[in-house]
Amino acid sequence: MGPLLRDPNLFHINRFSIASSFFIGLFCAFLPVPGQMFIAAFLALLFRTNLPVAVSLIWISNPLTIAPMFLFSYSIGVLLLGHQETQFTIELSWEWASAQGSAIWLPLITGSLICGLVSGITGYLTILYLWRWKVIKNWEQRKRNRLGRQQVKQDKTLD
Repeated sequence: MGPLLRDPNLFHINRFSIASSFFIGLFCAFLPVPGQMFIAAFLALLFRTNLPVAVSLIWISNPLTIAPMFLFSYSIGVLLLGHQETQFTIELSWEWASAQGSAIWLPLITGSLICGLVSGITGYLTILYLWRWKVIKNWEQRKRNRLGRQQVKQDKTLD
């Protein structure tokens, strides 16, 4: 993995690298599987995007936010698939997963993939837009500074 991790694109900061990393990180944050960080890291390595940004963005789904995110994803999946919503309580045990899994997994995974794609695309497009806006703003500021210096030079020559 040494040569792979020495790839400069994994730590490069440019518009497309950061935007792609936002897509990967936000998409993986909605995946209802353990090891989201490893999936995000693998995808960042595969697509040669900014590794730290992609991995850090999965922490949007943290212990405080994961339940609302997955309940929302489940609701989206139920809506899209036309299933009947199942009332359930969440327990972190194998018995619960095997008993409830068949009733909730298909809507949860479907909703999670849709929510991940929507949030990833939104993040990608937002970063592209904000980056472009900032570049244009910087160019306009440089232009104003250049015109201001020219004006000062003209004023000095007139004195």
